[in-house]
Amino acid sequence: MPFPFSHVLNVVAAERDAAEHAAQIRALASNLTATGEIDWLASFHAFDIPIVGDVEKILQEVRSALAGRAIDANVVPILDRKKKLLVADMDSTIITCECLDEIADMVGLKPRIAAITERAMKGEIEFAAALRERVKLLEGVDVATLERVYRQRVRLRAGARLLVATMRADGAKTKLVSGGFTYFTSRVARDAGFDEHQANVLLDDGLALTGFVKEPVLGREAKLDALEDGASELQIGLDQTLAVGDGANDLDMIKRAGMGVAFHAKPVVAAAARMRVDHGDLTALLYLQGYRENEIRPT
Repeated sequence: MPFPFSHVLNVVAAERDAAEHAAQIRALASNLTATGEIDWLASFHAFDIPIVGDVEKILQEVRSALAGRAIDANVVPILDRKKKLLVADMDSTIITCECLDEIADMVGLKPRIAAITERAMKGEIEFAAALRERVKLLEGVDVATLERVYRQRVRLRAGARLLVATMRADGAKTKLVSGGFTYFTSRVARDAGFDEHQANVLLDDGLALTGFVKEPVLGREAKLDALEDGASELQIGLDQTLAVGDGANDLDMIKRAGMGVAFHAKPVVAAAARMRVDHGDLTALLYLQGYRENEIRPT
């Protein structure tokens, strides 16, 4: 009978040089536990090694051995590996920038606002208060600035469309949930192919921003609610959900999801998440779920 492996060690090389390290990684894991054969998900890019036992110790040893290399290693339970609900943060996760900081840059306020953003993302100050403080600084900014930011600064992360398209094609629900603004989530959700989006509403008088955001502020608790409500609507367990983000206000949903991933995240988030992607693009979330390269849907 085959060995009853409970987990896989999932390895994704950002520079597509995984083949150079595969044998070394399997040998290291084999010194710590029983392992299966290397299962390539994408040539030179991503593979699984079935494992069992003290999976956290194995992961720590492998990550330590890979330090300094552009390779992400995570341990993933085999059961319910492909998820039925994706809840994703937007700023610095699905897109490459922080929209509020980019608005501020357009009007010469970026140093003041970005400093507050950084502290909030690290969890040093409460998110809702930080958002209100930053938005207040934008009072009087022409609403046309938002369109300029969207067209000139907002770019999808590599792999965003592939992640969403592949999960949707496999029957999953996809939700973009942001502490940012609906002006941007509506457009990014359309561009990336998400089923739904949810964010804060930035208030204006028709010509300029008023310096206020519609209450209540959508933050850390609301993101967790979006995950739990989404699972309830689909009548699935939280073990069948995937949440991904990079900031402190994403932590609750990341910790609660069956697959919670810190993506190019702040250190406090990366340290607390069970899984993390520090180097790869968003297709790494597909390989975490066991998708093979030939199963990834084109956009």
